Parts: sequence; structure tokens; C-alpha cells
Amino acid sequence: MGLQRIMRSTVIDAPIERVWAVLRDFNSHAQWHPAIADSRIEDGRRPDEVGCVRAFRLKDGGALREQLILLSDRDHRLSYNILDSTVPLQRYVAHVELKPVTDGRRTFFRWHSTFGTPRGQERELAALVAQGVYEAGFAGLKQHLGQPVATSSRAALPSGTVLPAQVIVLNGRGGPEQLKLVDRPAAPPGHGEVRLRQTAIGLNFIDVYVRNGQYAGLLEPGGVPGFEAAATVLDIGPGVSHLLPGDRVAYACPPAGAYASVRTMSAEQLIALPAHVSDEQAAALALKGMTAEYCLHRLHRIERDEPILVHAAAGALGMLVAQWAKALGAFVIGTVGSEDKARRARAYCDRVIVASDGRFAEAVLQITRHGVRLIVDGLGERAREENFAALAPTGHWISVGQAGGKWAPVEADWLTRKSVTLSRPVIFHYTADAARREAMARRVFDALRDGILQPAVTRYALGAAAQAHADLEARRTTGQVVLVA
Repeated sequence: MGLQRIMRSTVIDAPIERVWAVLRDFNSHAQWHPAIADSRIEDGRRPDEVGCVRAFRLKDGGALREQLILLSDRDHRLSYNILDSTVPLQRYVAHVELKPVTDGRRTFFRWHSTFGTPRGQERELAALVAQGVYEAGFAGLKQHLGQPVATSSRAALPSGTVLPAQVIVLNGRGGPEQLKLVDRPAAPPGHGEVRLRQTAIGLNFIDVYVRNGQYAGLLEPGGVPGFEAAATVLDIGPGVSHLLPGDRVAYACPPAGAYASVRTMSAEQLIALPAHVSDEQAAALALKGMTAEYCLHRLHRIERDEPILVHAAAGALGMLVAQWAKALGAFVIGTVGSEDKARRARAYCDRVIVASDGRFAEAVLQITRHGVRLIVDGLGERAREENFAALAPTGHWISVGQAGGKWAPVEADWLTRKSVTLSRPVIFHYTADAARREAMARRVFDALRDGILQPAVTRYALGAAAQAHADLEARRTTGQVVLVA
């Protein structure tokens, strides 16, 4: 039996110390949660003592016993589990986390849990926890702290409702002019599906490769491009128990179809968004951020002060890789195509090489003497010899794109001249496993929260997708490009 994962978050209009003073009392929920009738701490233990057990009754007649298993005043977080319950929540473990909002006068409150359920009750119990426990608790706590409580509706759309949508269609293989905006209805979700109101859509070079035919197998003409977006759940189909209407999500996965204002798709690979991540940030980071994550945390482990080379360091992926590698202690050398982009890249690179003519190896060797230990390369065939010359013996070369031309076959004996390794990874293989995908996304969003990743978003309207493609290919963009639906 799989585990349900439920997360809800809110912002409390009170300083973190005031909110924490209420929540760290493990028995205080009887004062503010509208579902609780009465509660007591067993065996005379303190209500902030790890290991203490609270026994309480619900107003509907149910009863539970829960144990405090972690409490940190430093981190403003606590965890607890259910020992006994009349509600069939199995192996239930919940976590409460507080963070100060930037202005210091408000508090971000995240409440999340994992649990099992009897077969057939997944959706019912997910809604009970999400709405009856967490959302009701948020409203009760705000009222307890003297705040007005806004009401919101998560009512599902009537069954079978077809919604209008604007989508970008690929008319045929070729240039950006092949992308056309059309109206196309979004069908109601089927089994295992959700329907999304998409707000921000990530533009990536893989979309260019799909359009011009280099990755023709990923989309046929007449289809909708795009693999990355942030959205709000409109409604859910049968068999979906981990999401509810109103949830904010993101994704970076096939099949193509992200260039749409409303989209119906499988719920399997959707990632729940923390409150500190905006929709535009999520669309800028889902695919590119997780690519940076596997480059620097899975394919190669950064050693302090080791020299690395990041191409297109002012671009969508290169910027994130350079920022993250720098935070991990690397000596980061970035290449860019213009002095204007060099000025941007110097904010997070140790050295920047303007390589508008495609030559950079000599400059790299002047800086490092023996070459770099890692290259993160989206250029492809055009930069093959220069990259090989810039790479130190036993170094690692990660090829994440081919903006400069499709790779010709690589002979293994050529690599042995320096005992180097060459990786040609595809993100969708890394994100196919749910546990690994969630861990990757969590690390990316934590890096955003901690200020390690600082995306620089350029916005285009969805209907301007063709212009966005043209600007991306002409190297007129910096940072991450997002289509706003």
C-alpha cells in the first residue's frame, strides 16, 4: 500500500515567536482547532516534552492519541505521529514548520504529513486531512490570534465540464513561425488525471529541438510543445487522492503539451509547490533547476576550489549551475557570448570568458594551467575540440544540450587520451522515479529559499511563443524565459 502525502501552507499575520508560542504547546490545539472538543496530556508530562502523548476527542465523537516525536525551538518545527485513532489513518506522521516572512512581522506556516489508508478511502481521507485538519486549523489559529479569516472555495467543476483554452500548436517542422496560437478545449480529467489552470510555462532549448526536428520523436506536427509549467489544479479525476482543487503544482516531464492556458494531464508527475515558490519561479526552475541538481549532486560531486567550466553562464541553465556550483565551493569559470552578458555572469562566476568566436580553451588553460575538472556544456558538436582541450586529465564532461549542432559519434579511444568521462544525461530518466523526483525538487526549492539560486525571469505572453523562440535561438535572452498564460 502506498502512502498519501498531503501538504498545506499559509501565512499568519503575526511574528514567528507569537505563533510558535501557541504551537509548541502540544496540548494547545484544543484552544484553537475547531474540530477538537477536549484534550489532555497523559501521565502528567509537560506539553512541550518530546515523547509526551496527547489524548483528545473530536467534536464528531472520534478520539485520537498522538505522540510528540520532535520539537525544535531553534528551527521552529515539531513532528508527531498517531498512536491510536478511530479515524483509519495508518502510519500517520505529521510535521509543522514555521519560517519568518521577509518583513519579520508575518509567519509562513507549513503543515504536511504522510499516511496510509484502507483501499477505497484514499480520496476521502486525503480531503479530511487537507481540509478538515490543516485548512480548518489554519483558519482556527488565525481566529485565535485575532485575525480575520478569509473564506475560499475549492468546489469542483461540474462533472464532464469542457473548458476553453488557448494553446500553441506546432504546424510543422522548421522555424519559430511554425508556432501558432489557437483555441482548443481542455477535456475533463479522466482516471488518474487532473485539469490545470496554467499560469507560467517554462521555455527550454528542448522545445527548439522538438520544433526544428532534432528531437522529432517527442512531438508530431499538430501537437502542443512544452514540458514545464506551474499551475493551479482546477479539478481531479477518479483515482487521484494526493491532490485537490486549488493546489499549486509544477511539472517537468513528457509528454509535450505545456504551451496551454488550461491542460488536462496525468497527475503522476506533478510536484506540490511550497508557498515560498512563486509560479514564475517554479516554471523557471522545475526542469532547469532539477537539471542543475543532478549535474552537481548526482553526476559529479563538487570539491572545494576545484575549477569548473560552465557554458552560457548568463543563460537559463548555465546561470543556475554557476550559482549553485559557486555556493558548493567550486572555482567557476563561465563563458558568455557578449560583454553585456559577461557583466551579469560576473555576479556569480569567479572568471568570465567572452567567447563570441567559439574559442575559449586557451583562456581556460591560462587561468587553470591544467584545465578544469568539470565542464557543463550545452553547446554540442561546435565546441567539441575546445572543450576537450580545456578539460583536465580524468575530468568529467557533462553534455546537457547541443545548441551549437548535433553531436557526431564519439570514439571511446578519443576519451582515453585524457582518461576523461563523458555523460549525456536526459532529465526525464532522473525524474521518472517519484521518490527521487521529489528529493530533487525539494533540494531545488530549498536552494531558492536559501538564496543560492536566483533566477532572472524574462516574460513573454503565451501568444508570443514564436518571438520567444526566435529570441532564445538568437541569444538575445538572459536567464530563464517564461510564457505567461
